[in-house]
Amino acid sequence: MPRHLFVSTCNALIRRSIDLRRLYRHAATACEPGLRMVLNDNVHTLDLLIAELQAQLRDRGGEPCEHGSWRGTVHRHLTGWLMRTVARRDNAWIRALAHGESALLHRFEQAIANAPAESALLLRRQLPRLRGIHLDMHSLAGTARY
Repeated sequence: MPRHLFVSTCNALIRRSIDLRRLYRHAATACEPGLRMVLNDNVHTLDLLIAELQAQLRDRGGEPCEHGSWRGTVHRHLTGWLMRTVARRDNAWIRALAHGESALLHRFEQAIANAPAESALLLRRQLPRLRGIHLDMHSLAGTARY
């Protein structure tokens, strides 16, 4: 994979991660305290993931993204607005976050599959963090369906 494609791919993953982190923060302000703790832990995990990806890009001479996407901003605001209309807000937030987390994990797996060995190794280091969030959110989503 040429260097500019790796930088582009990494920046796309960073933007998606920032978007998801902002959605988690937005949800944490609207949820009950117990769930807020779990969501804030996931925010911290995403902080670490984003910082490491940005550092890896800098180490390879790339310029990492510092902001999310405009689509992520629109999605966050729209989701927040829609959540005000549902009866079980915490459950709806869990499902929305689980969906976003699954999409991010899928993007990472796609990037790893398409990257050469060295680049894939850099991205593969993030999978345990993403899978941890995946397990958190999907176990919560399973309990939210009553």
